Amino acid sequence: NIEHTLAAAVRPNIPRLPGSRSRGALRLGHHRFIHNRRLYRPVGTPPACPNTRHVAVVSDTSGDLTLSWSIVILDRHNRINIGEMKARLGDLKLGEQFPAEEITEFIDLMQVYEGAMYEISTKLEILDSEFQVRFAHNPIHHMERRLKSVDSILGKLQRKSLPINTRSIKDNLFDVAGIRVICNYRDDVYSVSNYLSAQSDIQVLRVKDYIKNPKPNGYRSLHVIYAVPVFLSSGAHYTPVEVQFRTIAMDYWASLEHQLRYKSDLPDAKLAEHSQTLLDCARSLQNIEAQMQGIHRDITGAPRVEEAPQA
Repeated sequence: NIEHTLAAAVRPNIPRLPGSRSRGALRLGHHRFIHNRRLYRPVGTPPACPNTRHVAVVSDTSGDLTLSWSIVILDRHNRINIGEMKARLGDLKLGEQFPAEEITEFIDLMQVYEGAMYEISTKLEILDSEFQVRFAHNPIHHMERRLKSVDSILGKLQRKSLPINTRSIKDNLFDVAGIRVICNYRDDVYSVSNYLSAQSDIQVLRVKDYIKNPKPNGYRSLHVIYAVPVFLSSGAHYTPVEVQFRTIAMDYWASLEHQLRYKSDLPDAKLAEHSQTLLDCARSLQNIEAQMQGIHRDITGAPRVEEAPQA
């Protein structure tokens, strides 16, 4: 517990209070600190940050004790246990077909997929930092991570007419773990994907370049399936992660197209009209991005890469 650790580090430097056996009173858990019968509280309120925990930290500057807020970053994830997994499978129509004896194995498998997802995202964060140092430019605007849900995994196996078991998941599904990397420019998409692909512990399994070859509806993105080692007590497990690289413009276009395609109940005529408008927008955005890319190239010395990585 960080509070106990902090208390142990600070307490030896606190003089004993009169009539007390201990060296002062330290109540970091309640964000207050008593020294020489004076009550110290942190100034202000804890900063509002998601997924964080705030503790009060004591510091000694020139003999004066001060109390301030410190942020402890928490990146905890809810782990599904065997009981919850059984209950979830029981609620699904396809859950009855999943072998009960493989539930533990499935949970372990999902943990490996999650580990692979975070391995890739960490590599991407390091690359982004390196670009900032070398070129004063961050190629990655933001990233989104996700693991497929249980019902989505089982549903995909059924659509592909595949057996519903863990072996089938390992052998046939390569997008259980997924990362979406939103870049600023098209050069950034190709630069980051190629630098990641060149790392010695990374395997490139499949590449689909929908930027050079857009889908008929106008969709553009670079899809790369990587295999990355996840090191467990049993050794290294190379695990696939699908990474979708796209620019900001490609991303908001794809979000709207997905909403139109799957989350609207518009009449067929109106759906066809909007689909054509989106196709025209995709072409316009492609031209605008090319012009803005040219300006950006003249401003910065960032790498100019126009080819996708090779599988």
